[in-house]
Amino acid sequence: MEMDAFKDAFDRVAKKQMLSSSKAQEVIDQVGQEIKQALEKMQSVYDPASSVDQKSILTELETKLNEVSPLNQLKGSQEELNVELRNYVNLLKTSFNPDISKAYRYVDFDIHTVNQIIASHFYRQGLFDIGDCLINEARESDASDLKSPFQELYQILEAIRSMKLKPALNWVATNHDRVMQNGSSLELQLHQLQFVEILQKDSRNNALKYARLYLAPLASLHMADIQKLMVCLLWARRVDCSPYPEFLSPIQWEKLAEELARQFFSLMGQSCESPLSVVVAAGIQGLPTLLNLVNGMAAKQQEWQEMEQLPVPVDLGWEFQFHSIFICPISFEQVSKSNPPMLMPCCHMLSWQSINSMPKDSTLIFRCPFSCGEMDIGQCRQLYF
Repeated sequence: MEMDAFKDAFDRVAKKQMLSSSKAQEVIDQVGQEIKQALEKMQSVYDPASSVDQKSILTELETKLNEVSPLNQLKGSQEELNVELRNYVNLLKTSFNPDISKAYRYVDFDIHTVNQIIASHFYRQGLFDIGDCLINEARESDASDLKSPFQELYQILEAIRSMKLKPALNWVATNHDRVMQNGSSLELQLHQLQFVEILQKDSRNNALKYARLYLAPLASLHMADIQKLMVCLLWARRVDCSPYPEFLSPIQWEKLAEELARQFFSLMGQSCESPLSVVVAAGIQGLPTLLNLVNGMAAKQQEWQEMEQLPVPVDLGWEFQFHSIFICPISFEQVSKSNPPMLMPCCHMLSWQSINSMPKDSTLIFRCPFSCGEMDIGQCRQLYF
C-alpha cells in the first residue's frame, strides 16, 4: 500500500508537470504569433523612411502582449506544480526515514561467514576482481575453492555468447545423469542448436548423422521437438525459409544461457538468485514495517530487542515465499506438525491450538472469531500444504 501512495503522488507530479509544460508551450506559441504578425505588418509599410507606422505597430504589439500576460498565465500552472512537488518531497521525507539504525537488532554474526557470502555474491556476478579485493582486504584465506565454480560457469556462458557450444556440451556430458534427474531440457537445447548450426553451415548428411547420435536418445522425452528438427532437414542451408525459422533466433541462445546457469547453480546446491540480493531486497520491503513498529513501541516505552517474535506480520510478497506457510491470525504463530492448520466450516483457518483454546460449551460448540458462526470442533479439517 505504501508503494501505491508513492506511485500516486509521483503520477500527480508528472501530470501537473505535463500540464505546466503544455501551458508554457501554448503561451510561447501565442507570443510568437503576435510578434510574427507585427513583423509582417512592419515589412508591409510602403514608406521605409516613415517611423510613424512602425511605432504604432510596436505600440499595438506591446498592448497585445500585455493582454496575453504570459507570466500571469504561467503562474497558476507553475504554482500547482510546486504544490504537488512539495507534497511529494514531504511524503518521501516522512516515509524514508534516514535513521534506519533503530530498526537494527544486534546479531553476533560470524565475520568470516559474512565475508564469504559477500565475496560469493561478487563472484556470482562475474566481478572476480572485486571479490578478490574483498578477500584480500578482509585478510581472508585463499578463496580459490569459492571462486573456481563461478569462473567455470562464466567461461561457459562467455562461449555461448560467442555462439560456441563445445564448453557447454562438455559440461552437460560430464553432468548428464544429474541434469536428467532435474528434468531439464538443457541437453536438448544444446544439441538442437548444434544440429541447426550443422544444417545451416554444413551438409544435410552430417546433420542427420548428428541427430542419430545425439538427438535419437532424447526422442522418448522430446519427440515433438525432434520431429520439428527433422522437418528442417528439407531446408538445409536455408532453415530461415522452413516452417520453424525460430530455431535461428538469438532468443534460443539466451534461453540456453539462462537454463545452463539455472542447472549449474542447482548442481552446486544453490539458488539462481544471489542469497545476498534476496536478503537485501527482502529487508528493503520489510524495513518500513519494522520502523513503524519501533516508533510505536518507543512511544509506549516498550522494548522490542528482546522479543522472540514480532507482534506484527511482515508481508514480503510472493517473490520471497519459497515454501508454503501459514501463520495463525489468532496466535500469530507459524503452524507445525504438532500444531497443524485447521479449516473451519466457514472456510476460515486457524491453528489447532487456537481452536482448542476457544471457549466451548458442553457439546464442543464454539464461535469463529471472524464470521461469528457456531460450529462443532469435529467439523474442522486439517489442511496439508
